[in-house]
Amino acid sequence: MRYYLLLAVLVTAFGCRNEPKEPVAQEIIDKAIEVSGGPLYTSSNFSFEFRDRKYTLERDKEKILKRITLTDSSEITDIKEPRRFRRLINGEEVQVVDSMARKYANSVNSVHYFAYLPYGLNDPAVNKKYLGEEDLKGQSYYKVEVTFDQQGGGDDFEDTYIYWFNKQTFKPDYLAYDYHTDGGGMRFREAFNERYVGGIRFVDYNNYKPESKDIALTSIGKLFEEDKLELLSKVELDNVVVNPGNYN
Repeated sequence: MRYYLLLAVLVTAFGCRNEPKEPVAQEIIDKAIEVSGGPLYTSSNFSFEFRDRKYTLERDKEKILKRITLTDSSEITDIKEPRRFRRLINGEEVQVVDSMARKYANSVNSVHYFAYLPYGLNDPAVNKKYLGEEDLKGQSYYKVEVTFDQQGGGDDFEDTYIYWFNKQTFKPDYLAYDYHTDGGGMRFREAFNERYVGGIRFVDYNNYKPESKDIALTSIGKLFEEDKLELLSKVELDNVVVNPGNYN
C-alpha cells in the first residue's frame, strides 16, 4: 500500500514540474521595456515631429513635456510639468482656463505616451493582467490587459488597453484600446517602421477601427486577423532625436 501511495505522489510531483509555467504580466512588460531601451528611457531627452508639430521631453530635476506649434504669425508652446500646465505664445505666458488647460495637457501627454511605449506600462497607476496567447499574422503573442487606477490614472483612467507582445522578441507589435470621450470607440494599432535611435526603440502605427462599437475589446485581434478592421490613419513620428539627459 505504501509503495502505491509513494508512486502516486512521485507521479503527481513529476507532472507538476513538467507543466508549463504561465507567464506573469509584470515579467512580460519588464522584458519588453528592457529590449526596447531599458534605463535609457529615464536618462535621455527626446524630440520628434508629429503632424507638423514638434514634441520634446526634457529631463532636469523634473520631466517636462512640450508641444510646439508654428503658425503664420506665432509660435505656441504648450508645456506640461508634473504639477501644472503652461502655454507660451511667442515666448510670453498667457492665461488658459482650467478646462482648456486640462484638455491641452492631456493631448500633449497622449502623444508622448504612445511615442515611448512600452516604457509607460510600469507607471504606478497601471494594472496588468495576463490574458493568454494569441496568434496574429503567423506570429505567437502574449496578450496583456492594462487598466488604470483612478488615483494617478489621469482623466482617461477608465480606458482599457490590450498589448500583444511577441513571444520571441517581447516587443509589443500590436495594441488596442477603448475610449469613452466623444461618444467612445475602439482602436487597434499595428506597429511598423521599427528603428532604434540612441538605443531606444521607436515605431510608427497603422491605426484601425472596427465597424461596430458593440464588440468586446478582447476580440478585436480576431477581427484584425480576419481583415475586418478599417484603416483610419497612420501615426508616424519624424526626425526622432535622443540625447543624454542633463542632471547638473
